[in-house]
Amino acid sequence: MRILIAPDKFKGSLTAAEAADAMAEGALSVYPDAQITRVPIADGGEGTLEAAVAAGFEERNNAVVGPILRPVGASWAIKGTTAVIETAQASGLALLDGEPTPELAARAHSYGAGQLIAAALDAGATEIVLGLGGSAMTDGGSGALRALGLSPLDAAGNVVPLGGAALADVVAVDTTALDPRLARARFRIAVDVRNPLSGPEGAAHVFGPQKGADAETVEVLDAGLRTWARVLAEATGRDVDVPGSGAAGGFPAAFLAFTDAELESGFDLVADLVGLDAQLDGADLVITGEGSLDGQSLTGKAPIALADRARDRGIPVVAVAGRILATPDELAEHGIEVAGALVDLAPTPAEAIAEGGAYVRRAVAELLAGA
Repeated sequence: MRILIAPDKFKGSLTAAEAADAMAEGALSVYPDAQITRVPIADGGEGTLEAAVAAGFEERNNAVVGPILRPVGASWAIKGTTAVIETAQASGLALLDGEPTPELAARAHSYGAGQLIAAALDAGATEIVLGLGGSAMTDGGSGALRALGLSPLDAAGNVVPLGGAALADVVAVDTTALDPRLARARFRIAVDVRNPLSGPEGAAHVFGPQKGADAETVEVLDAGLRTWARVLAEATGRDVDVPGSGAAGGFPAAFLAFTDAELESGFDLVADLVGLDAQLDGADLVITGEGSLDGQSLTGKAPIALADRARDRGIPVVAVAGRILATPDELAEHGIEVAGALVDLAPTPAEAIAEGGAYVRRAVAELLAGA
């Protein structure tokens, strides 16, 4: 039997690679002669880098400026001329000291993510995959492009401070020092939201509160993004206030303006990176999972999107999750024949999280033995 094991992370408990190892142990306890292939997957946000490294990309680390000017170490990966960067590695909420506040939401920036892009270009990358998610900033990608030579200017001709709040003062951009390699590189940006850059459904209003912004700060950030979109349009002739450009604090906007960036489905992009279809074509069984299989999962998150691809090939799917809120009928529509939740095995949810690996192994073994 050829078994493809391809889980997403169990957030707060197991990385996707750790979950895959535990699933493999459980499967081999029932089918000791099975040929196991582990392919950790992700939705294009946090976990994308890990999936790339598991697929053979070389992990590298650079010291960069964090979202509030404190140096941080950030990982990225490269294979051939393709680089994979998670913006959260350099500009994520997790890098803030303490809880996010309105002041931090106004000041946070993406400069460090731009430094990682520069490092990738220096390493010879001509295709750069950008995974979004977990970002601290609402700066329209302005910080990242500043790290690559762009200068946003105010009415007096001065470069404005970093951060989303300062964008309201931008009247023009100086592209004299902008890295020419940006125009030659292919940028693939993982985006699974349809939010525009500004307005009631834009980056500031929808995602700003998650980054610490209060009502007043949300309005300041939204005004800045509207100004930023106008200035970018004047400079490049491109409308960047489009569906999807509101992801990660509007990060795609700057790249839609100055590169030929493509916004792509996060899972589809990761599947392409890790060669998922080729692995599926040789599989007899697929085992997948994540922290929670719920209504949001059914909209196309990684395990369900994977199950759909397996179903279309006639390959049965087994799923394990920390908890399962979707019904068996809903899961069956996506080709998941059996599923098990760790919280049904562990005495408490806290135990299921703390000993996730052990319960994943047990869940997989019990599901396969009973199938």
